[in-house]
Formats: sequence, C-alpha cells, structure tokens
Amino acid sequence: MRLMRLILLPMLLVASPAVAADPILGRWVTNDAKAIVTIAQCGTVICGRITRILAPTPNGPPLDERNPDPKLRTRPILGLVVLSGFTDKGKDWRGRIYDPEGGKWYKSILKREAGGIAAQGCILFFCRTQHWTPAK
Repeated sequence: MRLMRLILLPMLLVASPAVAADPILGRWVTNDAKAIVTIAQCGTVICGRITRILAPTPNGPPLDERNPDPKLRTRPILGLVVLSGFTDKGKDWRGRIYDPEGGKWYKSILKREAGGIAAQGCILFFCRTQHWTPAK
C-alpha cells in the first residue's frame, strides 16, 4: 500500500496541461455579410473592430447613429471597436460585443466552429448567435 502511494503521489502533483480556447484572431465576415471584423490582441485581451464595410452605402459612410450617447452618433462605423475585453476561458472566449444597429453592448461568447466563429451576444438568459466566416 505504501509503495502504491509513493507511485501515485507524484502523478497527482503533476499539473495537468491548461486547456486553451481555439484561436480566433484574424479577419471575419459578419453573419449578414455587411462588414469585416478584424480580431486582434489588444494588450492582455482580445478585441475586434470593423475594418471594412461590405454592404453598399448609398447615403455615405455609415455612422453609429443608434448609440445611446448623442456625442458618438456621428462617428463612422468603419474602425469602430465592436468586440472588447475578450479573454480565453478554456473552451471559448468571453467579453463584450457591440451591436451598432441597436446601439447596445452585450455580454458575449466567441468560439471556433467548423468553417468560422460562432459569435453570441446575451442579455440575461436570452442569447442570439451569429456565424462569421473567414474573410479572403
């Protein structure tokens, strides 16, 4: 019995490898194919910004018109940070996502899936998921 403890104890003390979420850095076409979001390292967290508008904009560059702060309603959507504070939680990434069409921030979960990223925004228990594909 003592021999068994001597064999098992070191095995228990060995740290198991940390589980990391699949990488999400890169350029992604949004669910509605209106924009490309570039996800990158921002200091110690991951963030994402709109780096290209794909949808036609006959009335000029789209603005953040629905932002609750009137001072921000004239800022362009191009370059806007829409993913903020994402950290690796093992099987997914957690942070906040901004919806410029509604002018609101939501708690968010990003995770890799076959062919892209599932981007989920949630309020309480109600969530909506978009599926983003790699930009070419």
